[in-house]
Amino acid sequence: MTDAPRMSRTPTLRFQDCRLRPLAAADSDRLLAWRNQDRVRANMYSDHVIGAEEHARWLAVSLVSPDAVYLIYEYQDRPLGFVSFTGIDRHNARCSWAFYLGEADAPRGSGAAMELLALDRVFGDIGIGKLCCEVFAFNAAVIRLHKRFGFVEEGRLVRHARKDDQLQDVVLLARFGDNWPDDRPALMNTVFEGPPA
Repeated sequence: MTDAPRMSRTPTLRFQDCRLRPLAAADSDRLLAWRNQDRVRANMYSDHVIGAEEHARWLAVSLVSPDAVYLIYEYQDRPLGFVSFTGIDRHNARCSWAFYLGEADAPRGSGAAMELLALDRVFGDIGIGKLCCEVFAFNAAVIRLHKRFGFVEEGRLVRHARKDDQLQDVVLLARFGDNWPDDRPALMNTVFEGPPA
């Protein structure tokens, strides 16, 4: 990455107020409510309303999955969003990720804060070298956000998934961890107010 993200506003979130914590069974109802919101489902491959039994089955498997990490984003101890790292492949040092804000009234900058914390986690504790994601081409804001954080477009799956009776393109993006320590300081300054605690 050559440039820090160009964000058009002054950061107002403080690093010490934001964190990612492991998903817990106690998050079940909140997570299901977030995932079933129209604005969240609109950007997912699977966009049907998820029932309680289907969600319970997914959660039971997810909480013990050896090749996935699921996290809740909190701001000032208030849960606001969800981050997932799936398909963790230790041999090839890669995985895929997705994230969303579940609370519509999350403070401005929360998406960028989630992304920075997620990159810290995946290139740090999880120890992955390449982070991949797939984004519907119509979701231009998220594609721009990822590119601000050093993701590069690796390809496009043309007419790949159906949304609202239309086959949509999907953009393939990836971020490499080898230059994360060099990129991180400038990104911190664009995402968070003041020095980190």
